[in-house]
Amino acid sequence: MTVQRRIDHAGHRVNESNHKHRVQFLIAGDESSLPELEAVLSTLPLCATGRVFVEVESEDQIGSLDVPPRMTVTWLPRSRRSGAPGSGAGCAQGEAFSRAVRAWAGEMLCSDPEEAHIWLGGHYRGVAEAHDYLTTSLGVAPEVIQTPPAYRLGVSH
Repeated sequence: MTVQRRIDHAGHRVNESNHKHRVQFLIAGDESSLPELEAVLSTLPLCATGRVFVEVESEDQIGSLDVPPRMTVTWLPRSRRSGAPGSGAGCAQGEAFSRAVRAWAGEMLCSDPEEAHIWLGGHYRGVAEAHDYLTTSLGVAPEVIQTPPAYRLGVSH
């Protein structure tokens, strides 16, 4: 006869999933912020979960990034994307990663936006649009979103 032993650990049992307090990491930027983005990734805990979006001009700029096993990296080449719907314009810098952030966050952060750590870097347009959506539409507290200090997003005037 096999006896299954259950050990309590932080409010859940070892044979149960504990997704109640899982912090989601969202890291996004473009090629202009790649060194900073890589530095942020190097500080993530090994158990980090979430997404990384990296916008680049074209496919030849796609590289590899060291990320924790539960993080997914998506490269967004602008040369393969269109700009605003119906405009016929090409994808402007910051536009692809801003769209990706809004789509992912709208689905993944809807239940508890405060359980997130967010880093946005790159062109002002993308960072500002993503920051505005996260704070205004999803109610994410500005304190959990890191942006370039020069952009002064989330700062009271």
